[in-house]
Amino acid sequence: MPTILAIGPHPDDVEISMGGSILKFVSLGYDVHIVDLTNGEPTPYGNIETRKKEWERSSNLLGIKSRTVLEFPNRYLMDDIEVRKKVAEMIRKIRPQVLFLPYWVDAHPDHVQTSKIGEASRFYAKLTKSEISGEPFYPTHVFYYFCYHLNVNITPSFILDISSEFERKLDIVRAYQSQFAYDSSRWKYISNMITARNCYYGGLVHVDYGEPFTSHEPIGLKDIRDIV
Repeated sequence: MPTILAIGPHPDDVEISMGGSILKFVSLGYDVHIVDLTNGEPTPYGNIETRKKEWERSSNLLGIKSRTVLEFPNRYLMDDIEVRKKVAEMIRKIRPQVLFLPYWVDAHPDHVQTSKIGEASRFYAKLTKSEISGEPFYPTHVFYYFCYHLNVNITPSFILDISSEFERKLDIVRAYQSQFAYDSSRWKYISNMITARNCYYGGLVHVDYGEPFTSHEPIGLKDIRDIV
């Protein structure tokens, strides 16, 4: 059973982008881990204590194996040697076969930097004769989830059916009340946005709801029956 690691810029990005997929992975028996590079603060309605309670509740609802929130600066996250080495250490510790990163194009600089950091850290994690702690390890596959801060339509490499998981995904996203549900109009906007996007991508593959992903490399199938 593969081990999966999703790396996010802030707590909530992984959930809103691929929360349904994580629920599916967990139900299939995969070990799923999340590493957030920042705690996401400051924000207008949040604080560190509130956000910690929110990501702990979300993690419990997702059923993931572990979550680590690193202490790099929100809003000023940069791809540098220090953060690459730290994330490489996390990769060596968790040893995931599958790595999920944010899509490499976005309006939010933290999202773009996280994508670059994840790619570089994957490479760093395999290096021998380095000062990075842990045994060398190289994730076999890297897929990219879509964080939305640009009004663009990205063509995915594949779409995962989350029809059975969608309602639970909404409940999990709502756990981040300080970000998405601090009043009824905010939650209406966020829930409508998620519903519309997941419904759109699901419709492309003839299911109710789907989450899109892309890849730099070709994706192989062992059997044509793997196609929805």
